[in-house]
Amino acid sequence: MSETTSMGSKRPPKISDVLSRVRAAIEAGSYWDTSHALKRQNERAITRPDYLYVLRTGFHEKRKDEFKPEFNAWNYAIRGQTIDGLDLRIPVSFDESGKLIIITAMPVD
Repeated sequence: MSETTSMGSKRPPKISDVLSRVRAAIEAGSYWDTSHALKRQNERAITRPDYLYVLRTGFHEKRKDEFKPEFNAWNYAIRGQTIDGLDLRIPVSFDESGKLIIITAMPVD
């Protein structure tokens, strides 16, 4: 039985190899920050090198993944530590062209 969104369209399947897709996008420079991500990174003093390091070395925190029906897309939670030992969660998604979207970056308590 396939899941449907509130708008009636079929929910897309989750990406099974999300970490390899994230890391390939980072290495190719095929990513962008949402305005929300830029605002929160500034407020939380999280730098681009911080979150890129976490995306390169962290793990997929599957239980924190979330389907966003308004975008008909999955947000994936990547978690890890910066070089300085700050524990971060980085929610990411992919646009229609496969480009990585950095949604935000947040410290984990």
